[in-house]
Amino acid sequence: MYESKMRSPETDRLYDVILSLEDREACYRFFDDLCTYSEITAMTQRLQVARMLKEGKTFTQISAETGVSSATITRVNKCLSYGAGGYEAALAKEKT
Repeated sequence: MYESKMRSPETDRLYDVILSLEDREACYRFFDDLCTYSEITAMTQRLQVARMLKEGKTFTQISAETGVSSATITRVNKCLSYGAGGYEAALAKEKT
């Protein structure tokens, strides 16, 4: 089992709640209350950047299309290369 540095009973409860959400509307309602607009936008952009990197797009193309900084692209690329595999798992689920 993967051991996250963030693992705690409180984080487990948060993830259990997220996993229990039944549909997109419930997700919108929960995340609208939980996160700021900027936080949701940042997460959305990071997933978009991961998708584009997996498609083979360059940093320049990604920045031009999304407006995301090179620092964010670099961070996501590092996670794709050396991270816990979370982006890959999420993107694989997205295709199904």
